[in-house]
Formats: sequence, C-alpha cells, structure tokens
Amino acid sequence: MTGNEIRKQYLDYMNENGHAVIPSAALVPENDPTTLFTGSGMQPLVPYLLGEKHPKGTRLANSQKCFRAEDIEEVGDNRHTTFFEMLGNWSLGDYFKADQIPWFYNFLVDKAGLDPERIYVTAFQGDESAGIPRDTTSVEIWQGLFSEKGVSKGIAEIGSEEDGGNIGMGAGERIFYYDASKNWWSRAGKPADMPVGEIGGPDTEVFYDFGTEHDPKWGEHCHPNCDCGRFLEIGNSVFMEYLKTDKGFEKLPEQNVDFGGGLERIAAAANDDGDMFKIDLLWKVIEQIQTLSGKKYKDNTEAFRVITDHIRGAVFMIGDGINPSNTEQGYFVRRLLRRAVRYADILEIPAGKMTDIAESVIKIYGQHYGNLTDRSEEINTAIASEEEQFRQTLVKGLKQFNKISLQLHVETKVVDGKKVIDKSVDPVRKKSINAQNAFDLFTTYGFPIELTVEIAKEKGLVVDTKGFEILMTEHKAKSRAGAEQKFKGGLADNSEKVVQYHTTTHLMLAALRHFLGEHIHQAGSNITGDRLRFDFTHPEKVDRETLDKIEAWVNMAVETGGKVTIDMMSKDDAESDTTVEGSFWDRYPDQVKVYTITGGDNTIFSRELCGGPHVEGLEQIKGKFKIKKEESSSAGVRRIKAVLID
Repeated sequence: MTGNEIRKQYLDYMNENGHAVIPSAALVPENDPTTLFTGSGMQPLVPYLLGEKHPKGTRLANSQKCFRAEDIEEVGDNRHTTFFEMLGNWSLGDYFKADQIPWFYNFLVDKAGLDPERIYVTAFQGDESAGIPRDTTSVEIWQGLFSEKGVSKGIAEIGSEEDGGNIGMGAGERIFYYDASKNWWSRAGKPADMPVGEIGGPDTEVFYDFGTEHDPKWGEHCHPNCDCGRFLEIGNSVFMEYLKTDKGFEKLPEQNVDFGGGLERIAAAANDDGDMFKIDLLWKVIEQIQTLSGKKYKDNTEAFRVITDHIRGAVFMIGDGINPSNTEQGYFVRRLLRRAVRYADILEIPAGKMTDIAESVIKIYGQHYGNLTDRSEEINTAIASEEEQFRQTLVKGLKQFNKISLQLHVETKVVDGKKVIDKSVDPVRKKSINAQNAFDLFTTYGFPIELTVEIAKEKGLVVDTKGFEILMTEHKAKSRAGAEQKFKGGLADNSEKVVQYHTTTHLMLAALRHFLGEHIHQAGSNITGDRLRFDFTHPEKVDRETLDKIEAWVNMAVETGGKVTIDMMSKDDAESDTTVEGSFWDRYPDQVKVYTITGGDNTIFSRELCGGPHVEGLEQIKGKFKIKKEESSSAGVRRIKAVLID
C-alpha cells in the first residue's frame, strides 16, 4: 500500500467507527508559547483532553503534520526524519481500552496487511510506590486478539530498557511488561515526577519486527524496546485514567484515549523494509534526486536521506507560511535548505535544482494537503531564493576559510623589530583548524562542520571537531536559555495581563480597518504582559494624527464596558461571512471560534477569527491604550508597539 492509501484507509476506518475526521493543525501552533512547532499528534488536542468540549464530538481522528527540530542532526540513518505524519484518534470520555486496542490491531492486520506474526506489544508493569496497578486489562485484550490470529501470546516481565538488554526474549513471548520509563504517559513524565493536579495513564505500544540481526552494542539481548533496529515502534495508545491528588492517584471521572501511529513507520512495515526512505512518499523524491545527480541511492544513502527529508520539511513549513529567516521557526527552514544544498553539492546536483526536488514533494503530498499545490509558486520562489543566497554565502565563507588556512601555514614573530617566520611552531598545529575558527565558520558563514572538515581534508588539514562540539554544546545551551526568555509570534503566556493585551489587539485591528481601510489584515503579533506588538498589511507609514484617532477609538470601546462572546462556526461559513475578519485561515481547523466584541449599547466593535484567550467583559481591560511606536516591519507590512498605561 502507498502512504496516501494507508492514510486514507485509516481515516475511513476510524470514520466508519464513529469518529469525526478533523483536519491537521498547522506546523506552527496557534497561541501556544511553549513550543515553536507542532511536534506530536496530540499537541493540538491538549485542551480537549483536559476537559474542553470539542465541537465535533467525543470521537476524533486525523493525520497530523509534525516537525521536530531536535532531529535535524540525526537525519541520515534509516528512520529519523524531521517532518512526519502522525495518524491519531481520540476518545474524549467515550470508549476506552476494549475498543481502542482491537481497532488499531485490526487496522494493522486487516487493512494495512501487516503480518501478525511480526507484531509485538508492550504494556505498563505498574508502579507500586505510586499505588498504580499493572495494566492487566490491556494485556488480556491483546492475548485475545493474538489467539484469534493463531499466533503466540506469551507474556514477559521486563522492567527498564536496560533490563531488557539483560533479559532478552523467550520463545513465544509477544507481550512485554515495561516500567513507567517506557509505558506511562503524562506531560511531567513518570508518576513520581507528576505534580498534584496532573493527569496521566498507562500506554500500550505496538512494535513491528523486521527480523534484522541484533547489534550487541545496544545490549546483550534484543527486545521490543531495543534500539538496534530490529524492532520499530509503529503506534502507541495512551489511556489517560489517573489524576494525581495530594492523597495519591485517583481514577478520573472521564477517561480519555490518545492514540498516535507514525504513518511513515506503518508504511515501512507494510513495505516490509526497515528503511523508511523506501516508502513511496519518500522514494518518489529519491528517484528525482537520482535523476538530477546521476547517482544511486544505495551508494550515497546519507546524502539522499538528508536532501529528501530537509526539502520535504521545508516545503511543508513554507506551505504553512514559514519562510526562511534568521529567527525562530524561519531559522529552521533556512537550516534545512542550507543543509540540503550542501548535500546536493556532494551529489553534484546542478545549482538551482532544489525546486525540482520540491516539486516532487508537492506532487505526491498535494493529493491530501491542497495548500501545497495552492502555494507551490510561493514555495518554489522561497526555496530558489534561499539557495541562491546560500551559494553567495558559501563564496564568502570559502574566502574566510582560505585566510584561515594561509595563516596556519605561515606564522611569524617579531625579532629585533622585524617579522620573521616562527619555525618553533608545532608542525601539527600548523595543519589543524582550531575549534574557534570552525565555530566562527559555522555561526558567521553558515558552514556546517562537515563542510569545514571536507574542505580541510582537500587541503591536507584537520579540524578540531571535539573542540567544535564543546563550543556547539555551549552555544546550544545559551540558545535554549535564550529561547526560554523568548517566544514565538503570539502570546507569551495566558496570564491576566497578556489576555487583556490580546483582546485589545482585536479592538486595535478593528480601529486600523476603520480609519485606514479594509485592505488591512493581521500579519503577525507578539504579546507579553508588558506590551503588544502587532504587524499589519499597509503600504505606507501611518501619521501620528491617525494613530491618535485609533487610540481614542480603542479607549472609547473599552470604556463602554461591553462584552466578548464566542461563536463556533464552520471555517467555510466564517470565511464567507463578510463581517468576520481573519488571517492565516490555513492554520485553523474546519470548526473555528469567532470572537465578537460588543459595546454597552450592543454596537459591534470587532468580529474576528481567533484561537486564543480573551477577557469576558471590556471592563477587565485595565489602563489607557497608548501607541508608543509605528514603524516598518517588512515590505508592505507595518508594525505597532503599544501599551496599557495605568
């Protein structure tokens, strides 16, 4: 089965079992300050798993686009990718283990065609210290399913991953009990790490056995959670059934199911090949690279995999409105494209061909993700521009590299007021590019370390890669610390003052459209508890007189003490309603929230699509609205910085 067929089969199957199929959320989470990207299928559903009612009901399913930036350096083996799709289904206080486990198993065997003899599962061993029993219910369900298929159903007691390497697997064992480090889910981790008020529960994971030989570097014996490559996790059902209280763990009144299954991983199992890049969704791209390079995948697997993964990730991110830049999400798009260009050079792919590879991604994924087809021109323009810019950067970087290498070969000292060659310099050091130089080439000129090492080798030089890694570790730590002080475009948090500012931006946008025209739409926002920053589409500077009118209009609206109400609407209805203002429509699900701000005399001030928190009444906005600055943000986009003054 193709990847597109598996996705469709899964969504159709869950729909037949009473699930509403919802669209994928965007790769950039809406008003979620905790992360730059949507990194899991359940992430957009967290509010509903915590109790908010979903407009589509209690049974949901979708295929969610995901991106994990931390995996960029891992790409090159047969299973790591930065972008991936997660098939998911959720029960919000509806069905539980007795339905969920058979549904997924039957889908794998009866729909995706997987061999039941090669399916293995894990379950929660229990946590005696937390008073949480082992998940015997899931195990009993699994035993019944395996019996129906005529396969073994033996149970093994494992514990931790390390224990698994010591114990291994016995004949006929198919169900494995692991401890909370492997088969328990909560946002805080293991039961002992959970704060009071946190919910969590056991999970049961499904693995596929590719039958490859065990690599003893991962432990003496193999087992389902071994990292040697023989087993691949393809799905995980989380059963959220516990609440941590100050007295211990209690059962939740409503129990939820959160299932996630990797589309690419299930496709690899259906393809009976542990190399995920050989599934059709990726192989079509690899075939294009083979054509462009004249080289074979089997002879250059790392380069092919990096290019395939990185171009696919960049296409999807640009398709969601994230363009290459030096900050936040855009930085990762830039990094993906530049690494792809570098590996394309290794394969001797002609310059300017990144868009050809992008087109192969759009062609195969556009069947399901129509925004890729709709935005193909913008995607290709952004990729072509970034490739051209990076090649100019490479030229500058090579000049700097040559300067460094020349300095290594000739070092001088001053003797009697004259420069002379210093023959005492260690000849080994003369042939070594130090860590700081390699680091500067990376941070200033965008040279990946592998590029520096390759060029150095051509010139008979070596690179202090260990020292470089130390500097990179320090750099990443500083970047993480900095990221904790920053946040993506949107809300810093959901604190009272941030919510006040967020509601005020709705009034300000309405005022901008009132005084400047309906061509004005939101182009981005960045809101903290101290101020708002708001980007909007407008071709020229806004004069102070108009800004004063906007200020007065917003303050007038607040002073009426009106209310904020929410309407749930289909996205199609909201988009066709001329009274509803909205931006970034592609980022929203098919059911959306429209916030209406009404004055005390029932005058409608603002009616806008949004997904974030708002005040319930305008009297909750404290302080006078004041525009501090209006400036250019980018071509055709202006920026306002404003505050609420007590």
